[in-house]
Amino acid sequence: MKKIIMLIIVFCTINIFAQIPQKMNYQAIIRDASNKLITNQTVGIRVSILQGSSTGTEVYKESYNPNPRTNGNGLVMLEIGVGVSIKGKFSDIDWSKGQYFIKTETDPNGGSNYSIIGSSELTSVPYALFSANGVPGPKGDVGPAGPQGPQGAAGPQGATGSQGPQGATGPQGQKGDTGLQGVTGGYPIHTIGENYGGGKVFYVYDNGQHGLIAALADQSASMRWYGGTYTNTCALADGVGAGMKNTAIIIANQGPIDGVTFAARLCNEYSVTDAGVTYGDWYLPSKFELNLMYLQKSIIGGFALGNYWSSTESDSNIAWRQFFTNGNQYNINFKNSPYNVRAIRAF
Repeated sequence: MKKIIMLIIVFCTINIFAQIPQKMNYQAIIRDASNKLITNQTVGIRVSILQGSSTGTEVYKESYNPNPRTNGNGLVMLEIGVGVSIKGKFSDIDWSKGQYFIKTETDPNGGSNYSIIGSSELTSVPYALFSANGVPGPKGDVGPAGPQGPQGAAGPQGATGSQGPQGATGPQGQKGDTGLQGVTGGYPIHTIGENYGGGKVFYVYDNGQHGLIAALADQSASMRWYGGTYTNTCALADGVGAGMKNTAIIIANQGPIDGVTFAARLCNEYSVTDAGVTYGDWYLPSKFELNLMYLQKSIIGGFALGNYWSSTESDSNIAWRQFFTNGNQYNINFKNSPYNVRAIRAF
């Protein structure tokens, strides 16, 4: 059984009007048993949503009619949720309950003899889908009392009168407005230096609910950036999460390749199994993400005192790299230079 090469999952931009669209976009690179790209060909694909783990409960399954077709780079694009339902309804999935995984089964010949099987964790869920069935937060606290007004001048004390009868109970006041909805509970909290998700956490945000994980060792000590041809791939993105997009673009937009692997492909095909879960969504870090990893290199460990490739391209001949001896970043060396490679993934 061959594992499908999962490149990138892209959720659609959702405009919220009277009803939330129940679908999400998905892209993948399709290869045959010899690891060759399957280009310009109709393929049979069946998609399942699993809850809890990569072998968890199947809550939804669908196939497609007509079958999708790969482009000239082996890329296939789907809309999950609008195919032919085999099990369950996409709109019934409760995204607020735990982890979810996408399982894909592919027949490269366009039939239903699925011979390529793989799975990948959904590390984020579109807000509109999650909020459709999220748990309401607790009622907000009562606001503080207003400031006390100034005290008036004291008048002369009068004679004490007799106590009057108790007055009737006044009518009940109107019910106050409902408080604002509290924040919905999020993901577990993680910290820098924690062993998690097949590697070591080196950057966190959203109070530790999201961040970046580095592989525990280099994937290569001498790997080139390109696939054998100098070409402008347009992998120019930088910042947190940009490396995932760059990796997909580099693989899809390489010119003629000579059969020898390269940095982005090496990271994309890397996988590691931790606590029974196989993590296969690794990618070559962007220039910004590579520097974040350099700043935590002593915590992550295992780095060489040399150059490391980023996925951020400078032009058709040159890509950005970082010298891990002093932290300087350069865009002066050609893409055929043999440098170190360390894969990362997001959570």
